[in-house]
Amino acid sequence: LYERDGESAYDTSPVIDADGTLLGRTRMVHITDYACFHEKGYYSPGDGVASVYNTRIGRVGVAICYDRHYPEYMRALALNGAELVVTPQAGAVGEWPHGLFEAEMRVAAFQNGYFTALCNRVGEEECLTFAGESFVCDPAGRVVASAPSGEDAILCADIDLASVDSSHGRSLF
Repeated sequence: LYERDGESAYDTSPVIDADGTLLGRTRMVHITDYACFHEKGYYSPGDGVASVYNTRIGRVGVAICYDRHYPEYMRALALNGAELVVTPQAGAVGEWPHGLFEAEMRVAAFQNGYFTALCNRVGEEECLTFAGESFVCDPAGRVVASAPSGEDAILCADIDLASVDSSHGRSLF
C-alpha cells in the first residue's frame, strides 16, 4: 500500500490477523530507482526493522519487493523467528535475468529454514508488464506451488509451519 505519514510516503504492507486485527505494518527499506521504477522520487526508506508478527497461523515476516535482494534482511527475519516470509512485489517481465526471483526466494528459504511466498502483481502500465508467477517455497528450497505467468490467479499452498525447525539457520555462528 502507498502510505503517507507526515511529509513521507512509504511502500507499506499491513499485517492483518485472521480475526481482522491489524498486527502492524512493514515498510520497504531498500528503495530502487531505474527505468520505469522511480521509487526514490516518492518513497522514503522504512525504519529497517525486520519485523516478525505472531499470527494465528504462525510467525510471519514481510520482505517488500526490493528488500528480497538483501540476504542480511532475509537473515534478520529468520533471527527474529519467522516461519514464513511473505514478499509482495511488482516484478516486471525482463526486469532481471529469468529465474532470479525464484532463485533468491529458494535460497533464502533453504539458508534460513523458513517458508517463503513471493506474491507478484500482473498487468500492464505505461512502460511495464508485470510477470505474475507467484510461488511458495518450503524450508528445503523447493517450490511447492506456483502461479502462471501474466495471468490473474489465486495461489493456494498447503504448508505446515509447525515443521519449521526453530534451530535450522537461526544461530549467528
